[in-house]
Amino acid sequence: MAKKILMSVNMRCEKCRSAALKIGGQTTGVTFVGLEGKEKDQVVVIGEGIDAAGLVLRLRKKVGFADLISVTDVDTS
Repeated sequence: MAKKILMSVNMRCEKCRSAALKIGGQTTGVTFVGLEGKEKDQVVVIGEGIDAAGLVLRLRKKVGFADLISVTDVDTS
């Protein structure tokens, strides 16, 4: 079953946004990466077998403050 992971990331510039999307896209098992929220400050990652806590740690290390908001199941049918 695929998971939808929603994270709030402090992105101050366009370079930070592209770095966050790149980190999300390089994670194994990811099928979709995108931005959500009013100010495009939330990263959405959809895929199977993704370690949500590990992904948040990588975002904190490379981009800045990141917080895990939710992890939900997604029906891919």
